[in-house]
Amino acid sequence: MEMVWVKMEKDVVHELLRRLNSVSQNVDEIMQQETSPLCAADIISELKKKFAFLSGGRGQDGSPIIIFPEFPSFGEIGDQEFHNVLTYLTSVPSLSAAGVGFILVIDRRQDRWACVKGTLLRISGHFPGNLRLVLVLRPSTLLQRTLSDVLFKLHRDDFKMKVPVIMLSSVAELHTYIEQSQLTQELGGTQQYCHKTWISHRTDIEGFAVLVKRMAQRLQAFGRELAETDLPNSPLATSNLLNTHCSKRESMKEEIAGALGQGRKILENIREPVRRDPDSSLNPDQLENLATVHRLLSQLNESSTAFDDFWVQHHNKLEMCLRLRQFEHNFQQVWEELAQATTRVTTFSHVGMSPTHTEHLLRELSSQEEKACELLDRLRALVVEGEGLVDSCEFADDSVKVKCCELQRAGEKLPQQLQTKKDLLLQAMELHQRLQSVCKWCEDGIYLLAAQPLDRCQSQEGAESALQELEGYLETANERQEWDMDMVWREYESVLNEELKEQVKRVFEKRTMLQEMFEKRRVSLKKLAAKQTRPVQPVAPTPEAIKSPPSSPALRNREKSCANKESEGSSDHNEVCSEQNGGSSRTASVSDEEENLAVLRRHVMNELLETERAYVEELLCVLQGYAAEMENPAMAPIIPTVLQNKKDVLFGNMQEIYHFHKTTFLRELETYTDCPELVGRCFLERMGDLQIYEKYCHNKPRSESLWRQCSDCAFFQECQKKLEHKLGLDSYLLKPVQRITKYQLLLKELIKYSKGREGSVELQAALSSLLGILKAVNDSMHLIAITGYEGNLGDLGRLLMQGSFSVWAEHKRGHVKMMELARFKPMQRHLFLHEKALLFCKRREESGEGYEKAPSYSFKQELSMRAIGITEHAKGDNKKFEIWSSSRDEVYTVQAASEEIKTIWVREIRKLLTGQLEACREASQQRATDQLTSENNSLDRLIRDGQSSMRNTEMEKKEDESSNEPGSPDGKKAEKAMGTFPSNETKAKRQEIKSDPTPLETGPHPHFGGVRRLSTSSLFQNRRRGWNKGSLSLDASVEQDGYFSAEDHVTSDPEEEREKKPAVEGAEFVRTDEEPKQPAESEDGHD
Repeated sequence: MEMVWVKMEKDVVHELLRRLNSVSQNVDEIMQQETSPLCAADIISELKKKFAFLSGGRGQDGSPIIIFPEFPSFGEIGDQEFHNVLTYLTSVPSLSAAGVGFILVIDRRQDRWACVKGTLLRISGHFPGNLRLVLVLRPSTLLQRTLSDVLFKLHRDDFKMKVPVIMLSSVAELHTYIEQSQLTQELGGTQQYCHKTWISHRTDIEGFAVLVKRMAQRLQAFGRELAETDLPNSPLATSNLLNTHCSKRESMKEEIAGALGQGRKILENIREPVRRDPDSSLNPDQLENLATVHRLLSQLNESSTAFDDFWVQHHNKLEMCLRLRQFEHNFQQVWEELAQATTRVTTFSHVGMSPTHTEHLLRELSSQEEKACELLDRLRALVVEGEGLVDSCEFADDSVKVKCCELQRAGEKLPQQLQTKKDLLLQAMELHQRLQSVCKWCEDGIYLLAAQPLDRCQSQEGAESALQELEGYLETANERQEWDMDMVWREYESVLNEELKEQVKRVFEKRTMLQEMFEKRRVSLKKLAAKQTRPVQPVAPTPEAIKSPPSSPALRNREKSCANKESEGSSDHNEVCSEQNGGSSRTASVSDEEENLAVLRRHVMNELLETERAYVEELLCVLQGYAAEMENPAMAPIIPTVLQNKKDVLFGNMQEIYHFHKTTFLRELETYTDCPELVGRCFLERMGDLQIYEKYCHNKPRSESLWRQCSDCAFFQECQKKLEHKLGLDSYLLKPVQRITKYQLLLKELIKYSKGREGSVELQAALSSLLGILKAVNDSMHLIAITGYEGNLGDLGRLLMQGSFSVWAEHKRGHVKMMELARFKPMQRHLFLHEKALLFCKRREESGEGYEKAPSYSFKQELSMRAIGITEHAKGDNKKFEIWSSSRDEVYTVQAASEEIKTIWVREIRKLLTGQLEACREASQQRATDQLTSENNSLDRLIRDGQSSMRNTEMEKKEDESSNEPGSPDGKKAEKAMGTFPSNETKAKRQEIKSDPTPLETGPHPHFGGVRRLSTSSLFQNRRRGWNKGSLSLDASVEQDGYFSAEDHVTSDPEEEREKKPAVEGAEFVRTDEEPKQPAESEDGHD
């Protein structure tokens, strides 16, 4: 096709260039550019001197008249200037008029003979045209006229003119040669002549001629440019090229229209005298100017016509190219979409793992069919367009026909594939329905077995009733029993994959297992239903027995003895049989109960797996039907502005949750199908992964808020319509929250049916861990609602507990204690117990709906756990306890909703404070140990120095025994020096000091059996009782330098303050008993 277009374009361009070249040649011919290339614009200054001009008059034979008016400085005109003016003037008349010859009228009436002679000599030497006649008006003065007559006759031969030169004495004689109408008024004629107007007309005509020629040349270049432009390969580029060429063509047409207007304006200017005076007429030169302009306009029209003819062909070519490129583009687009649709249909899962999944696949397939119908409509329209293109375009090649045939074949194949997939899905749906029917029958059977009370079955009537119920239920399974696995393999071979085969096997195994259970129960019930009556055999008396004589007493005694033995043996045998029957009955009862529990465990496991699969499918449906559609460009127009780029806010980490359950959790759960009691191990192994639900729940309020802003938008309605969901997106966004709470219910059921079984411990641990996750999620949801706290909540450590309480705040200012603002009514506060601090917050009113209804908390007070103590029991109510700080300057009486809640909180706070105390004590003991070790090292060095001194002294004694006696003063000094060193006994005491334990004090409480009292003051009192005053570094200053300092903001014991004993500052952490009533204590009391 490209070659055909190139050949066609060459022919059209060749014709255009030929016609435009002809126009250029015609313009040159009209303007006589070949004979006289001069233009008025080139010699405008010489023409304005007016030493010679064309008046427009004609002689009797039509000869153009050139007038040389009186010009005093004629002699100063240069030869080239004179030659150029005459050459131009002789080129203005038409060739026919110039061929007759020019008449020259030389007016020298005011000059001398010398001027006449110079003019004639110049004309004879430089006149470029043909001369017809030369008329000279000689000088009018007598002397000059006489000289002219005489000298002209003498010098006639000097002028070398081939035409006659007539010397005229007056204008009247001139009129005998030329009519007055052909002469200007200066020569006594009537012709109107304006030299300025004549120059203007000539420059306009010549400029218009140049414009016409230039337009022809530009049209040539433009046509060549259009013809040489390569055709693009894309519809957009072709359309842009077509628009560009059209724009250039319009611009060129505007220029042509401007040139035509300019030509018409020149015509109006030439006709101006006639328009002003209708009685006047145009002179021959003006008529020739009109003819010249008309001829130029004709050439300009010819150029425009030639280009228009070329443009029609070129425009048709571009439009046809655009249609072909558009067809190719549409073909490529439809072909790709067709390939994608075919790939989707080919890779489309033709079976589902459940009826819900299969229904979802059928809906997706229906959606694919709708899209395929739209695609096929476009395909058919494209085929019709291609066939029309082939019929209308003589340059269309066979590729269009081939593409149309390919589209038709593909359009016939796609519906067949869709129908095949639909048939397979319907067949899979039928299989799932039948499997579901079998599963429903099995579940009903399991419930029937579990619902039969074993105690009633011990009687004959109860066993018969249960047996009849069992057999009646078995009669409903005839159709299902006829449907065996081989039949399934034959009927549904086309839809069975490995997963579905496994599912079919599980269903049939479940049915087989249930049938075996029914058969076992049936056998047991038949045994129980059998009547336990002892048979009686009648014995007739024999004649021998009647006629026998009475036996001797010894024989009778022996027979009696044998009879008694037989009777006893029979009795013993009956008892043994009875015991055996009772044992077998109890064994059967235990076996049935265990069987029922196994059935219930399998039922709970099946429910866990089925709901897990349904949950995964629902998550996938939401992600594909809503989340993915938010990135679909086709849905962008109906997505509200507030929802744009908010997918992460709306769906949170649902994609992460789906990936975990799809690829990991569901598969691992399926491995425990046959041993449900061990599924707790799976939960324990994946407990860390289940933490992802905390992130989802944290984001839920934001998601709920965003959903409420745009729940009625067209985007959600369209997605819900495509998915055919009866419920909105908000119901599916709640699924993860519902699922994480569902697990603990299923685990509780499994624990209920797995008592004493292997894995029950793991199940209980999994339940505890899962409840811990739920509690952490719930606590964190409250924690993120705290407002007004300036610090970082993460610095406070892990959140341990949170709850609402009634709080009374009591402050002591100086020596006077008063209730804060006389507050007898308690404050409602929500307490958050962290590892390092206790926060008091005020709960605000709940607002909104759903998850937006979560409360908010205003921060009020923070107490550091290092600076507080608690009193476990407050006066007046067992549900109250006290939290105090800063030497009991601030006391908070806290009332819980119940005594159990209070006990839990007190236990948790006590655990924190005790842990802090143990950590501080260990740190203090370590510092004391380090210090004692360093001091012992110093003492050891002193001992070694003393021993070396003693050795030196003994040496001196041996040398001079006479001078040193035992009772001398020097000896006493040595003994005294030795007595200053510490003994080994002292070292042992120090070692005991380092390992001194500090027990917790316990004491009775009026309400509880035993309570504990823990305070730092008692701790140090115990230490003081176990240490002497000479302890080296374990004094009060050292302890204060340890873990109890002024920076800890702990309070001291009021009792020690009153006694004014030097003691280490400490804090009473836990106090459970009522203190003795003392003046200071009585003021602090609070009911």
